[in-house]
Amino acid sequence: MWKDVATTIAKETRTPFVLNSERRIGGGCINDARRLEGENGKVYFAKANSADFIELFKAEAEALAEIASTQTVRVPAPICHGLSGKRSFLVLEFLDSDRGESSAQHKLGQDIASLHQIENVHFGWKIDNAIGATHQPNPASDDWIAFYREHRLLHQFRLAQKKGRSFDGTKSLLDRISDFFIDYKPIPSLLHGDLWSGNFACDSECQPYVFDPASYYGDREADIAFTHMFGGFTKDFYKGYGEIFPLDPGFEIRKTLYNLYHELNHYNLFGGSYARSAQSSINHLLDYSP
Repeated sequence: MWKDVATTIAKETRTPFVLNSERRIGGGCINDARRLEGENGKVYFAKANSADFIELFKAEAEALAEIASTQTVRVPAPICHGLSGKRSFLVLEFLDSDRGESSAQHKLGQDIASLHQIENVHFGWKIDNAIGATHQPNPASDDWIAFYREHRLLHQFRLAQKKGRSFDGTKSLLDRISDFFIDYKPIPSLLHGDLWSGNFACDSECQPYVFDPASYYGDREADIAFTHMFGGFTKDFYKGYGEIFPLDPGFEIRKTLYNLYHELNHYNLFGGSYARSAQSSINHLLDYSP
């Protein structure tokens, strides 16, 4: 299929691109990721999956383009996407990856804060997308609390029920979500949506960039909460972020509320101990007294 991809690249870029080599590289646990190099030395990053992934690739390309248009945090530019036989593909700008990114975390924090200052009229996004391989609904909403209750937590709880798993205290938590937003009113900020340490890197000049977005307009704290779930972000990241866009003091309890979404999603994708983590978070939130 990679020769078909090369043909699409040439068509979309209006520049000849004859495939000279392709090799498998790291690209997460969902997609088949490749480094494509042309006879002219031009290099692209490509990933492929089953044909039914095409809508997810389209949504990812849309998110990358929207983030790029803000001129805040750097992302790889989307080149093209399409179908080849029974497989779908997405091609992006190839960026060097240097995992020695510690010295760039301050700038990354500032860039993400600048991204979060991009606002919209409504919460949600222009299309649905995915968090990992899980459908993520993004209908327009004027009410963040209702949006998060219905289209984030309840959505994941329903998926878990289909897998035969229920969680104690679910209804009580959903009924009292507004308790976590007393004296705090989120604005619809442009989010990366899947901001964990595996989704950022630095180029050869130690300039940070992010990739694999699951973007929508939501409370910026949802992005920052996820940076805490698996670690990998240093105090310089949070310092840089706070210099541009300081967090509200109530973030500490909402961090658990927002990471519950990811714990549930990881359970729905991978099972295992994430169910225990989710239940622990629910218990902690139910113990909270505003």
